[in-house]
Amino acid sequence: MTIADRWLLPDGMDEVLPPQATRMEELRRTLLDLYDRWGYDLVMPPPVEFLDSLLTGTGTDLDLQTFKLTDQLTGRMMGASADVTPQVARMDAHSLKRQGPVRLCYCTTVLRAQADKHQGGRSPMQVGVELFGHAGLEADIEVLRLALSSLEAAGARELHLALSHIAIYRELIRAADCGDEVERALFEAIERKAFTRVDELVAAHIADPALARMLAELPRLHGGAEILEHARLALAEAPAAVHAALDQLVRLHRGVVSEHPEVSIYFDLAELRGYQYHTGMVFAAYVPGYGQALSKGGRYDDTGQAFGRARPATGFSMDLKQLATLAEREPPVNGIWAPGDEDVALSEAINRLRGQGERVIQALPGQHTGPGAHRCDRHLVWREGEWQTEPLN
Repeated sequence: MTIADRWLLPDGMDEVLPPQATRMEELRRTLLDLYDRWGYDLVMPPPVEFLDSLLTGTGTDLDLQTFKLTDQLTGRMMGASADVTPQVARMDAHSLKRQGPVRLCYCTTVLRAQADKHQGGRSPMQVGVELFGHAGLEADIEVLRLALSSLEAAGARELHLALSHIAIYRELIRAADCGDEVERALFEAIERKAFTRVDELVAAHIADPALARMLAELPRLHGGAEILEHARLALAEAPAAVHAALDQLVRLHRGVVSEHPEVSIYFDLAELRGYQYHTGMVFAAYVPGYGQALSKGGRYDDTGQAFGRARPATGFSMDLKQLATLAEREPPVNGIWAPGDEDVALSEAINRLRGQGERVIQALPGQHTGPGAHRCDRHLVWREGEWQTEPLN
């Protein structure tokens, strides 16, 4: 191993240096304060749990993303958290056991076996909220508004929101009753919007002409708010649950634009991200210049059932590292430079200023860097029998 090799980080792992680390910490405080004002209580899930708890009810995707290790005390398999949401669902269902709506928020680093194709590296700092115990659309609207407010607080100035509802595809494919193999092929083709392949599959395997037509039309139903009215006509013969989902999308649209009229909203009724996990509305929020969603979320009812308490749930998550790049700026120059003298009065002055919240950097013996390298705009000088703060020239 060469000396250079000793400083290499694993692929997908990154270190955060100043001033970006300062920006992340400021943003973390801003977001958690925002969530507190909305009534969300902070939780801190453990970084490692036993696998049979960590992966309960989460499906194979999270299993593949989870680093696994053996507990030296018990011999049981453990996993490093790759996604906080299932942990918070466990905390709501098993640890808190509160009745009625419960609002929880978090901010913690997770570890992933592979880089997330949607959110970059393998060690994102996941921040988000979860709202448990309310099945009504009011909870989804609250979560959507809070996600957009979070991005605005992070410095986003042009937001694009993509909305969908998992129940639309789920109810159509359930009514088609076409078998597992055909369903998998249709899912892949619809998700890729491979129109020709979708048309071939429904023509060959869906006996009901109305269902075949609606499934073929589904990947083509995307656009602005006008697409919802078009969908009502195109899916007129669909099960009642599909029309209920369309009604929910209309209400979600109204709920968002009433408080965030500047947000551009796009509907894609064939968006199947998180199909095995989500149960209702799903969304992703985008900002120009970023190739992936900065905020993702949706409804995922009954996740807590595996812990003995099924609960309605909705929420979203973001990567604080990505968010901190939205409003990159030079750190403020607001420090005070103090000489390195051994003087009791000087020490008292420094302690007093630090107690008032000031940033004070005292020179060390032999230090060659000056106040400019430490973001100082003032310095302490001995004047008229006391140490005083004066602007730097």
